[in-house]
Amino acid sequence: MFVDMPLDQLRAYLPERREPVDFDAFWDRTLAEAREHDLNAVFEPYEADLALVDVADVTFAGFGGHPIKGWFIAPAGASGPLPCVTEFIGYGGGRGRPHDWLLWPAAGYATFVMDTRGQGGTWRSGDTPDPVGGNGAQIPGKLTQGVFDRDDYYYRRLYTDVVRAVEAARSHPLVDAGRVVVTGGSQGGGMALAAAALVPDLAYAFVNVPFMCDIRHAVEITDEDPYGELGRFCGIHRTRVEEIFATLGYFDGLHFAARARTPARFSVALRDGVTPPSTVFGAYNHYAGPKDITVWPFNGHEGGESQQALEQLRLARKILG
Repeated sequence: MFVDMPLDQLRAYLPERREPVDFDAFWDRTLAEAREHDLNAVFEPYEADLALVDVADVTFAGFGGHPIKGWFIAPAGASGPLPCVTEFIGYGGGRGRPHDWLLWPAAGYATFVMDTRGQGGTWRSGDTPDPVGGNGAQIPGKLTQGVFDRDDYYYRRLYTDVVRAVEAARSHPLVDAGRVVVTGGSQGGGMALAAAALVPDLAYAFVNVPFMCDIRHAVEITDEDPYGELGRFCGIHRTRVEEIFATLGYFDGLHFAARARTPARFSVALRDGVTPPSTVFGAYNHYAGPKDITVWPFNGHEGGESQQALEQLRLARKILG
């Protein structure tokens, strides 16, 4: 069934943004602290038994200087400079194996896949523990981790890792720093949206069925996880609800969208109960940069899947060559 407003109402939906007054100062301070640590991006050749691509096992310094893993994959023998697609992963998943990420290298681009700290215990394995709390082998439950304190909140670390991942990708000698694209779906879409705001000179952003947008509204209209985790948490900590949402205001995609200038293509599915359509359109309608959106009327959280990938490949060819 359709789970939200009719499409004509979604296209006009522009929720009020109640952002923290020090939103920009918070992120300026957070990224400045991260850059006090040497990025120290290391690309170790990795034997993936794949004849047509070259693979590197990546480690770079994310939030707090913590080591973050990733994959760098490029067409075998490429001399560069190459466009680079930086990929972010959905909730609960990790970087998996190199053969999980062959779409963009097969199209002739480099790809940089950022592992997700403390995740990888739900649907694809990960290799990056979160030294502040948790490890890559647990059921994630990250949405509420540290939510009583904006400085300790999990997504402060994760979104900082996102910015550092783009910096690490650009540091590779094969990469054309002016042709870096970010992409992801669900949590990865939210991460791509944050990157579009926090990294000012990206070539493009693919923001697919993004999570962490219009968060309070999302919790009020869906019980599906991950938002369901937050709803249950608020039910337990019933006297601290406003404190919880005050923290979340620093990480809501609505506020990143209002600051982003990167050209972007969003996607939304009208039967999506995980990231309800109004939360996606809320971010899209606030998005300040050049934008378009693909609507999948009869799909759920899977969105456009392979058809969407084809659309993005064709668009990337126009943008990146």
